[in-house]
Amino acid sequence: MIDSLVTFVLHVSGGSAALGIVLFTLAVRLLLLPLNVRQARTAKIRERLAPKLRELRERHGRNPERLSKELNALYAKEGTSPFAGIMPMLAQLPFLWLMYRVATHPTALAGHTLFGAPLGEQAAGVVAHFGLVSAPVLVFVLVIALVTAVAWLSARQIKLAEEQPEAMKRIMRLLPYGSALAVLVLPLAAGLYLLVSTAWAVSERAVLASRPL
Repeated sequence: MIDSLVTFVLHVSGGSAALGIVLFTLAVRLLLLPLNVRQARTAKIRERLAPKLRELRERHGRNPERLSKELNALYAKEGTSPFAGIMPMLAQLPFLWLMYRVATHPTALAGHTLFGAPLGEQAAGVVAHFGLVSAPVLVFVLVIALVTAVAWLSARQIKLAEEQPEAMKRIMRLLPYGSALAVLVLPLAAGLYLLVSTAWAVSERAVLASRPL
């Protein structure tokens, strides 16, 4: 299965594995676009309903079952669900897993590089093979820097509810930086996937936030 997927992607991209990963990532993001539109709509509804949500939590805070029922009814009236926001994240996991399988396959990405950095290698392996001061290591540094910059933009886009605990708010603000940490331990192919995917996500949220849904 992995070899067949790689063969197809290389055929579509004219033999460039790096370009193939970019095209594969864009195809995944387009596939998930309807879910992301729904997520953005849910976020706007939650923002609009914030006073009512706060009132329900104050009224039924001691009765979790009743609170859950009232919240679900309120969201259903608006034609959405409180869980709609996490669906895009869950839906993307199989594609990230597939990219990881491709990147760690013994032969799938053999000989394929991004500006001299092997797509199937992790940062530690590249340092071991090429030395700390080398062009392949610089590629990794650049990808990590770009992913970190995108994570910073993503963290700025997060809108947190006032009633959320401070500990949860801190976790939510730090969560986007997990992609930067992942690039440190994942093969470069998976890091490239994360870079393109997170950059798309940030741009998509900016566009959707500025338009009525």
